[in-house]
Amino acid sequence: MNYHVKDTSLADEGKKRMDWAEVHMPVLVALKHKYESEKPLKGTKIAGCLHVTKETGVLVRVLQSVGAELSWCGCNPLSTQDDVAASLAIHENISVFARRGISTKEYYDDINSVIGIRPNITIDDGADLTVEMHKNMNGSKSVIYGGTEETTTGVVRLRALQNAGKLKYPIIAVNDAETKHDFDNVYGTGQSALDGIIRATNILFAGKNVVVAGYGHVGKGIAKRAAGMGANVIVTEVDPIAALKAKLDGFSVAQMISASEIGDVFITTTGCKDVIDGGDISRMKDGAILANAGHFNVEISIPAIEAESTSPRQVNEHTVQYNLKSGSRIYLIGEGRLVNLAAAEGHPSEVMDMSFANQFLSVMKLAESKGSLKPLVYGIDTSQDKQIALAKLESMGLHIDALTDDQRLYLEGFSEGT
Repeated sequence: MNYHVKDTSLADEGKKRMDWAEVHMPVLVALKHKYESEKPLKGTKIAGCLHVTKETGVLVRVLQSVGAELSWCGCNPLSTQDDVAASLAIHENISVFARRGISTKEYYDDINSVIGIRPNITIDDGADLTVEMHKNMNGSKSVIYGGTEETTTGVVRLRALQNAGKLKYPIIAVNDAETKHDFDNVYGTGQSALDGIIRATNILFAGKNVVVAGYGHVGKGIAKRAAGMGANVIVTEVDPIAALKAKLDGFSVAQMISASEIGDVFITTTGCKDVIDGGDISRMKDGAILANAGHFNVEISIPAIEAESTSPRQVNEHTVQYNLKSGSRIYLIGEGRLVNLAAAEGHPSEVMDMSFANQFLSVMKLAESKGSLKPLVYGIDTSQDKQIALAKLESMGLHIDALTDDQRLYLEGFSEGT
């Protein structure tokens, strides 16, 4: 067994945490029970690049239970939970290459170690694995059926690759499933991003001016949760439709140039770079806190912070104080990396249950295709979304109505009017 984890003595603790998550992921576990006797993924090699959390550990267990051969790495240098990585290596016999706090070089070394399995299917979060796969495919003897992509940033990158005519194998955009982005991105990030900020700072959100950059699904979730804790939320946007939604949802809308002067807490959620730049940083008041909830650490310009400040000081494990030339102090959480995993445990298991059920079913679809799909980015079928939502409702003891035959005919027809 080939693996590279930080400390194998943490394996038992990681197993306990994975067991806990499994109890709270009933939809994914139901899929395991449905397919584990058939072993439909037997002989299928899967390379995974997701945040190595207890929830990811459950997904790995389920894929392995239905026959898949797996190799796994983290998709962010600060998001691996070392005890989970150790448990995957020791208790689940997975080739896992993941440690928290690695360098950029080590990060890509891990990705290339995973590629060594010569996968038939890739599971990615952010598209780094998929892009590296494309670099390694020339002359490769691997048979690629396709891949999946977990997050908005990755889907954007892969659609750009497709538009450039350079996408070499099909990708299922798991992020675009309603049972993913309408729940994981909104409720998951909305809660876990604030959890990360609170763990890193223990601030009181009530009464604070919280600037949320971006009002997509992630920004919407964070804004609502912050407001629910008593914060005054100010949204910045470049999209007029998103800005209008934020205003009609009851939030203030402003340009960053003015928000930067009054914000107490800044949270970026855009997927774009330099959302907070040097000019914004120079205007911030004493004690401002900066956190990023996007996938990559480019939304808050770290070079700009360094240029505007002197003598950084580590306040705690997750937070660095920068003394600005203006005399103010600002605080950056988690090196500007995604705060919910850099400073907390990521999304609750209950929402990852639906996201990873989508991953599982998408992998099954790719395995069944045996490489027959064209190299395009595909969405999730509505039938799959409804299947997962219904299973989630049932796991919560909830039941909904069904259309009668007459109602169905009415909705499908056009003859009945006033």
